[in-house]
Amino acid sequence: MTNSISLPSKFNQFLLAFKGVPAISIAILVTFVFFGLFGSFFLPYDPTEMDLMSAEKPPFWMTEGSTAHILGADEMGRDVLARLIGGASVSLQVSLVVILLAGSVGITIALLSGFIGGKVDAVLMMVTDIFMSMPYLLIAMVLAAVLGPSKNNIILILALLGWAGYARILRSEVLRLKDQDFVKLAEVAGCSKFRIMTREILPNIVNTLIIMATLQVGTVIIAESSISFLGLGVPPPEPAWGSMVADGRDFLTSSWWICLWPGLAILFTVLSCNLLGDWLRLRLDPKFRQIQ
Repeated sequence: MTNSISLPSKFNQFLLAFKGVPAISIAILVTFVFFGLFGSFFLPYDPTEMDLMSAEKPPFWMTEGSTAHILGADEMGRDVLARLIGGASVSLQVSLVVILLAGSVGITIALLSGFIGGKVDAVLMMVTDIFMSMPYLLIAMVLAAVLGPSKNNIILILALLGWAGYARILRSEVLRLKDQDFVKLAEVAGCSKFRIMTREILPNIVNTLIIMATLQVGTVIIAESSISFLGLGVPPPEPAWGSMVADGRDFLTSSWWICLWPGLAILFTVLSCNLLGDWLRLRLDPKFRQIQ
């Protein structure tokens, strides 16, 4: 009798945990990550391979289209689908490394500033405010123009400019947590500041960190695509969604598919990141759980 009651109860709890989950957004992001990691095994062609005989070949369902190029070919005969998959790999690499670097710097500054306080807090927050006041995308474009087109340069620039948001928001979480009883007990027990920050406080700000990282994926993709669109990002012939849109802007009336597919890829990926981030905020943030 107990089992017959407990099983439906657990099932209901499972359903409630995933109530309102953005399934379409998750499916899009899973597809993005999958092709970003394993896309090289599914490439129909080399993304940089040119075939002038297939230049501006339309998608397969159009009159002159062919299944040889399902989504069509660009002005140099390169397969759009292959370049789309290659661009997903570039966007995923840039996003993951930028989030890892920016998040690490932001967490470190947030812990030091929020827990130690005093002059350390004042100096670190002053530097943080300076970086947050900068126009993110404009400064990134200027630095990219100075340093030159390179994927590594884009990663360093976006990480350099992206840590401040982590530091500011996570610092407020650290300030709230350091007055909690479990932190006070750790201090009374003689734990070092490093141990308290890493063992007591850090695990309790992971939820906020996950939300911020999810939302920043979209921001990084937009920034990287914008810089690549201007020719300052990933250098050719390596495919990038932003540079693919730039390549197709002169062919909008005749070969619209050249820039449509990468544009849609940017749109749906960024939108999915934002929707998933909002859902995670509602599920992981205690303040929103109380409202619900």
